[in-house]
Formats: sequence, structure tokens, C-alpha cells
Amino acid sequence: MTSLETLFLDLKNIKVIDSTIPYSQYFSLDLSDSNTELKQLNQSNAIEFEAYIEFYLKKNKATVAYGGYNENRSLYKRSTFFNDLNSDERNIHIGIDLWIKAETPVLAALDGKVHSFQDNNNLGDYGPTIILEHQLENHTFYTLYGHLTRESISSLKVGDFFAKGQQLASLGDASVNGDYAPHLHFQIIKNIEDNLGDYPGVCSKNKLAYYLDNCPDPNLLLKITK
Repeated sequence: MTSLETLFLDLKNIKVIDSTIPYSQYFSLDLSDSNTELKQLNQSNAIEFEAYIEFYLKKNKATVAYGGYNENRSLYKRSTFFNDLNSDERNIHIGIDLWIKAETPVLAALDGKVHSFQDNNNLGDYGPTIILEHQLENHTFYTLYGHLTRESISSLKVGDFFAKGQQLASLGDASVNGDYAPHLHFQIIKNIEDNLGDYPGVCSKNKLAYYLDNCPDPNLLLKITK
């Protein structure tokens, strides 16, 4: 059977935020521990971090900052949600982030139905989140959209159908999105197990091999870079 990753290679024209923004206006953003600029920034302050994102976009004449797959970040140290004393530290990001202003339209990557949704309102969590279920040849898989507005899930129902490119939601601000600068966390999930409205978007080093296999690089689908 053809792998899901191989099937992604043939898919075209997929956007998950405002389709009027061309990829030429996207610019890669490094939020890893190796970025020395971040050491001068209070990453736990959403307002300060949003100002940094806006400055970064302006400096690079871009509209969207993107990146973060398989990226080791110190951003999560502020929250016990990621750093329970009884478990391994979760600090490796396994989705892609698209940083842009709040209220930006969020689009369904492909035809799919609502698998589940939830307001994950812990500090540093996703906030309002939607998971879509998709079928591609013999594969069932899922896409997760995190950091949305509460209005995005207020009238949603499990089983609702969304066509590829249809507006699914809008991006939330720091007051609802887990206390982050506005952005979309987009993630592909092969086996969602019994998770509903939530799925880990950050993992520990010990579990990285599993999550990289179960959550392929979203750029295989989006093709922001080729």
C-alpha cells in the first residue's frame, strides 16, 4: 500500500490560513534553543512575543512566519502542563506553526469531517481546537488546528463536513489561545487513538521517534518549501 507521505506528494494548492496570502509572503522563523535572539526576549509574555513576531515579519517584508516541526524549544518551560515533575520534559514541537494576526481565517487542508473539538484552556495549551478526519485512498488520518477563537467551536458539531479550502475557524488571541502570540498550530496525525479534541503537539526526546512517525512533517502537505 502506498504510504500516506507519498500520497501527499501529489496533492497541490493546499492552504490552511487565508488563501489570498501567497507563499512568497511566508518567512521561516526559528524558535529553537539555538536562536540567541530569543534569550533577550521574555517568551512567557504573549504581548512581548507578539511584538517580536510583528517586528520579525516587518524586517523580512513578510506576512506569515512559519516553522517549528521537530524543533527543540525552551518556550514551554513556563508551564507545568509540559513539565510535570513525574514525567519527561516535553519540549520538541511536532506540528508546524503559522504566525499571523488574530482573526485570520483558518481553512480545512482537505475535504474532511469534524472528528472532535475542545477548548484546551491550560496555560500554554491549544485553547480552542478542531480535529478533522480525512480519507485518502486506503488511509484514514487527521489534521489538528489549534489556537482558535472560541466562536470557532461554539456551533460546531461532530460529523460536520468541510471542503478543502473552506473556512473552518479563525485564529484566537492570547486571551483564549493558551496565552500565545496569535498563530495556527497545524498537525497531521495518523493514529489518533482515543484522543478527542486534543493530541500532543509537543513531545519528549524519549518519545520523539514515535511522534515523528505518527505525525509527519506538515510541509509534505502544505509545500511551503519544496
